[in-house]
Amino acid sequence: MGKSIIGVFGPGNVSDADEEWQAAFSVGQQLAARGYVVLTGGLGGIMTAASKGAMEAGGITVGILPGTRKSDSVNEYVDIPIYTGMGEGRNAVNVKSCRAAIAIGGGYGTLSEIALALKGGCPIILLNSWLISPYGGRKLPGLLMARTPDEAVGMAVLAAEKGKS
Repeated sequence: MGKSIIGVFGPGNVSDADEEWQAAFSVGQQLAARGYVVLTGGLGGIMTAASKGAMEAGGITVGILPGTRKSDSVNEYVDIPIYTGMGEGRNAVNVKSCRAAIAIGGGYGTLSEIALALKGGCPIILLNSWLISPYGGRKLPGLLMARTPDEAVGMAVLAAEKGKS
């Protein structure tokens, strides 16, 4: 049986000086230290931070890229780049490829990944991300909120392990 994959989703426009970048780096490190493959969108910002953290912890990283080899600049911390040529449609591939995911921060691409995760039954943990509450606050199955990177990783690992059975 192959290794389990946990996704880390977030915007590409944050720098290493941002709190969200530091959180993603920590999440990537912790997931890799626990033996998980870290999947991101393969570009900058949160994606680079999580990939770098995972790689520095000796883990494996996968980047699901929106374009082609000729059009995309994969971040240097991606071990396995997958060029989809699908643009934002790759977000569906991201969600379908992992047992659980953590969304950190958020642009509209991150919001789409959160929605696709909820629709597809992929547990999604929000860390300093979107506040989602349909129909006046009804709880959404598979949507969890974390306050710290440690808590987000714990929740994601628990969800991923639960999904194996």
